Amino acid sequence: MARLDLGCLPQGNPCAQCGKPIDSPEWIESGPGRTSYLWHCWACDYQFEAVAFFDDHDEHSEPLAA
Repeated sequence: MARLDLGCLPQGNPCAQCGKPIDSPEWIESGPGRTSYLWHCWACDYQFEAVAFFDDHDEHSEPLAA
């Protein structure tokens, strides 16, 4: 099993429905220029996704559209 570096994960994100803090994301998926986080609030059982987009000015990066 791969070991996660918990120091770089977002923590304490508020629930989008009830506002209670969520300790850590339930699922993380990374792609070119973005990372998606699935959050699950155990207080109200609401689930939501948040996406972080990263600005990559590398001229060798993959184009967004053709």
